[in-house]
Amino acid sequence: MSQYMMNIKPMALSFFKQQQQIYGNEYIFSNMALKHRLWEISREDPLGTLQVTCENCRYCSLHQSRIHVVFGGGNSQANLMLVGEAPGEQEDKQGTPFVGNAGQLLDKILNAIDFKRDEVFITNILKCRPPNNRDPLPEEVQQCLPYLKKQIDLIQPKIILALGRIAAQTLLNTTQPLNRLRDKKHQFQGIPMRVTFHPAALLRNPQWKRSTWEDIKKLRYLYDELVGDKGQWKPAKVK
Repeated sequence: MSQYMMNIKPMALSFFKQQQQIYGNEYIFSNMALKHRLWEISREDPLGTLQVTCENCRYCSLHQSRIHVVFGGGNSQANLMLVGEAPGEQEDKQGTPFVGNAGQLLDKILNAIDFKRDEVFITNILKCRPPNNRDPLPEEVQQCLPYLKKQIDLIQPKIILALGRIAAQTLLNTTQPLNRLRDKKHQFQGIPMRVTFHPAALLRNPQWKRSTWEDIKKLRYLYDELVGDKGQWKPAKVK
């Protein structure tokens, strides 16, 4: 993205916020030149435009308690996309996904299969933190899921990894337990998908780390089969 585009995005966000304060959710564009420029921004940087839209979302009650919208982060052209459940306390404070203890563990998991965070795109089902990190409510998922689907449409990953029960059940539209979902290769809108434990669950239940390692090895094998741009990989032994 050009430096010019990086400067335009905060300007557009400021404009949207001002319009929302005046008109609510119905934005009114009286300046045709500005309207045309915003259309150009949307065409040149559709993911950035989606982020601006998401940061101004007021469709569910979570906007009342959030500090930041956590849109997602990483490589906008990633072949591998990771989808978690919802931001936690640290993510809400910083506006970045998986930055707390669970995020540090996720980085180690990625490193174990020779991935760095800036090679993948990481996001969540919900873009705002639920109070006290409770499970997302069905109406919150319903309002937020279109943002995720649009992210996937724009990034076009080759593989998706669902982190945890809620992410997996939401994407697969199922109530099957996580252990059954982990055992299979799935598809989300035609994109191959695998499922594993959420890193936060591993912090509470370290005995699940070995099973997670088996899931992650399968993910890397699938990546090599479908993408194959990372060279030869040999899994390290986990004690």
